[in-house]
Amino acid sequence: MNRIFLIGYMGAGKTTLGKAFAKEMNLSFVDQDWYIEERFHKTVQEIFAERGEQGFRELERQILHEIAEFEDVVISTGGGAPCFFDNMDFMNQQGETVFLNVSPEVLFHRLKLASHSRPILRGKSNDELKAFIVKALVKRKPFYSKAKYVFNADELEDINQIKSSINRLKTLLGL
Repeated sequence: MNRIFLIGYMGAGKTTLGKAFAKEMNLSFVDQDWYIEERFHKTVQEIFAERGEQGFRELERQILHEIAEFEDVVISTGGGAPCFFDNMDFMNQQGETVFLNVSPEVLFHRLKLASHSRPILRGKSNDELKAFIVKALVKRKPFYSKAKYVFNADELEDINQIKSSINRLKTLLGL
């Protein structure tokens, strides 16, 4: 039974690497945010707006416990999921946890490109976006650092970097 949780900040590559890694290893792939959206037929942003952060985080925790029952799976968690309740300890008990560590500079470049599709980032100047990322990483690092493994995910920009990252992740996990 394999259960691998990929954690990290938005833009870290959890979905990109997770999908490719799962395919390579013949495992299922679940993106926690997508799972929530499919289940409730609403976007994460809509659920957040309706229930507030506390309500969303409780729902996120419930879904985490549900998908942690799956076997032979790679799970891309929501960026904030490890930072609430006992989620990090729970994931460590349920499987392998991998923190996709990405430098603030790389995150800035990735999120700058995706800022139109992420309401929390929309309308921020470059300096505001950089400061936002750094502040969030400082706040979340104590939770992310509880992962069993730390993986540098700075290089996921093309197919060759993704293939190389898959091989490095397999080695890290002893697969």
